[in-house]
Amino acid sequence: MRKRLDRIRFRGRRDDDTADSPNTSDTECAEEIVVRPRDSIRETEEVRDVESEQQTEVGNTGLQDDGRSDMNEVKALLEVALLEKHFLEVELRKIRDEDSNMDSLKQELEKERCRNQELEQKINEVMKSSLEDSPTLNPRSTAPPSPSVNIAERQRSSFSSSFQKWLYSRFGDYIEDFRFQPEEAPPEPDEPLSAKRLTENMRRLKRGLKPVTNFKRNLTALSTWYSFYTSAIAFIVYMYTAWYGWTIPMFLFLAIVRLSLNYLISRGWRIQWSIVPEISEPVEPPKEDLSVSEKFQLVLDVAQKAQNLFGRMANILEKIKNLFMWVRPELTQKLYVGLWVAFVSSCLLPYSLLGLIIVVYAGVKFFIINLIFKSCPKLRQRFDTPYVIWTNLPTDLQQKERSSTSMSRRPSECDQGQGTGARGTLGTAAPVGLSREEDTGRSSTRRGAFHEVFNLLESERPLPGCENGWRCCLINRDRKSPTDYIRHGFLYVTENHLCFESSSSRSGSSKRNKVIKLADITEIQKYKVLSVLPGSGMGISIATPSTQKPMVFGAMIHRDEAFDAIFNQYMKVVTMTTAASPET
Repeated sequence: MRKRLDRIRFRGRRDDDTADSPNTSDTECAEEIVVRPRDSIRETEEVRDVESEQQTEVGNTGLQDDGRSDMNEVKALLEVALLEKHFLEVELRKIRDEDSNMDSLKQELEKERCRNQELEQKINEVMKSSLEDSPTLNPRSTAPPSPSVNIAERQRSSFSSSFQKWLYSRFGDYIEDFRFQPEEAPPEPDEPLSAKRLTENMRRLKRGLKPVTNFKRNLTALSTWYSFYTSAIAFIVYMYTAWYGWTIPMFLFLAIVRLSLNYLISRGWRIQWSIVPEISEPVEPPKEDLSVSEKFQLVLDVAQKAQNLFGRMANILEKIKNLFMWVRPELTQKLYVGLWVAFVSSCLLPYSLLGLIIVVYAGVKFFIINLIFKSCPKLRQRFDTPYVIWTNLPTDLQQKERSSTSMSRRPSECDQGQGTGARGTLGTAAPVGLSREEDTGRSSTRRGAFHEVFNLLESERPLPGCENGWRCCLINRDRKSPTDYIRHGFLYVTENHLCFESSSSRSGSSKRNKVIKLADITEIQKYKVLSVLPGSGMGISIATPSTQKPMVFGAMIHRDEAFDAIFNQYMKVVTMTTAASPET
């Protein structure tokens, strides 16, 4: 740095001297220097020393400033160099990645080239083999064709092209229809749940099923002879057409008549023909603004109808499946024998005779045998084979229930066997006339034997289907204390009593239990405890002469099942008492 400053000083002095000197030649300057006296030389030297000192001071300050500026410049250059290095590294990475990609592409290109070469070799080999196998061409064929031949070929090509165009224009649409294309079914949009749409769909379903239900009603009226003259005329016409082999034309003619009547009805004619008079149901106007409880009740009704409909369909399908899977062998055996008889008769008898037998049997079965079976149910249960098979076929749900009951009975039977063996060793065997249930299997509740809990006779036992009772709560509105007003427990039905077992009663104490004679009940009906809640309620109201207000058994999940069982037994008791009262 000092050398650099010395150079700068030397250059500055030299420029100053040249700027102050006049424009003279070299000889003149040399002469003036020689002519000057010594005193002037000394003064000039002193002046130069002073100026050199001043310049050294200024140079030192300049050196400091130049050092700082040089450091800043070096820092800036270093930063620029670092940034350039970073960018160069990034570019280098990119170039390396591209090189690797290029290498892979080169390898793929080489593979493709090898494949192309192999294919070319195979094609050449095939061409050579075909040329070797083909016969040698005649020298006449290599001769150029004559102009007349060219014209004939052109005419043929033009005629064939025009014929193809005509075929495509005439039958092209039909040919395109036979093209195999994948069928793309558009997805059906899922509509949001709305009460208005739900009621509209239910009404549409009723209107759609109305012709089917009317047709079924008319058929049942014909078979049950609802109108004697109509059924008699239908039976005579059917048997006459069956005897002469006109059964199929008769059904086709009836279908044509029905379509003709429907056409006239659509044109405005008022034609109503049915054996059974149609019942016009009142049509409720659709409600646009429904409350929350009405919407909830509507959803419950629709869900109940859908549940019942799906249950019936499932029962039909399960019965058909169980019939063919030999779940009940004695029932499937009848179908098996019938199929063998039909097969042998179809092989031996002529089709005309076989068809006559089938048609006549169907007419007699529809018009006469069904009437006899419906009027005599016992005959139907014994001799109506299709009815017996269908009613005795179990569903899968019934099969599960039977299997569960059989599994639950096995340990009880084992216990009974052990008990009877023990009593046999002691010499106190049970009488022969008693069954196992009467001997050791007496009904019991959750707190002991049934007759002991309710202080009843041993013959009083819960009816089949309610051995475990129905969970409910007894609301006695005659009582004022909250402990006696509502009691939780289980409800049982016997042949003559209605028994309520309180869950809060202690073992051995029957004060909080309730026993009601069925003969003392004056009124029994379904009850809705809270009118605010939607639905028909979950309670049963029972009125007796001993209570001012009816007792309510509420919060019953299986309310309808319990009500049917209680009401049926109540009606049996009432009929028995009414039948016994005149005799007494």
